[in-house]
Amino acid sequence: QVQFVESGGGLVQPGGSLRLSCTHSEIIFSVYAMGWYRQAPGKQRELVASITAYFANTDYTDSVKGRFTISRDNANNTMYLQMSSLKPEDTAVYFCNVHPSWNNYWGQGTQVTVSS
Repeated sequence: QVQFVESGGGLVQPGGSLRLSCTHSEIIFSVYAMGWYRQAPGKQRELVASITAYFANTDYTDSVKGRFTISRDNANNTMYLQMSSLKPEDTAVYFCNVHPSWNNYWGQGTQVTVSS
């Protein structure tokens, strides 16, 4: 199977912003519910944001509501996660996948580190 490809991570100070991108060469994002997930050191992977197929309704875990925005560009088959007001506890490897996730499609993720 072809894995998802995430990009856009980096080191940012608390209060800063980043935009993550997700692509896949075969899966058409608009026909699947999609999600952004993250895994912090020593913790389980968690779903932080999701977007439904077709109507693109969004949902967020409580800890990121009001700070993160998930979106999708159907023309370019790309999904985004705009993150603002970042906190040290947002530090994690961020992954994208369909929602619910498909085990064999996990990519390498992109590291987000929030630190002063």
